[in-house]
Amino acid sequence: MLDKNMCILVVDDLTSMRGHVRSVLKSMGFHRIVEAANGVEALRTLNTDPVDFIISDWNMPLMSGLDLLKCVRGDDKHKDIPFLMLTGQSERKEILLAVAAKVNNYLVKPFTSLALEQKIKAIFGCS
Repeated sequence: MLDKNMCILVVDDLTSMRGHVRSVLKSMGFHRIVEAANGVEALRTLNTDPVDFIISDWNMPLMSGLDLLKCVRGDDKHKDIPFLMLTGQSERKEILLAVAAKVNNYLVKPFTSLALEQKIKAIFGCS
């Protein structure tokens, strides 16, 4: 079941993409949304704010989404936070890297609002 009060961290170097994801989340009824422009900022946010779900781009400066995922999974405090990877990477080897790093789900850009909503619902066991 989706908890509409959970805090969602949206990580993407593009302001427009963060805005698009935020818009979809708001349309789904979420209102606790924080943003970061890269993995380094995301880690800082994780250490200061209680985050319940991470939606991250793969390709970003300073720290990629894959490296962020590995850091999250390697930290006992954050390792169980559900993680959705958004990316332009559609190669099988990239998908396998994300799966090996224990991503919860994966969505290739460009994507529709409906596709994002479906991936989120799948992560939380909703239909």
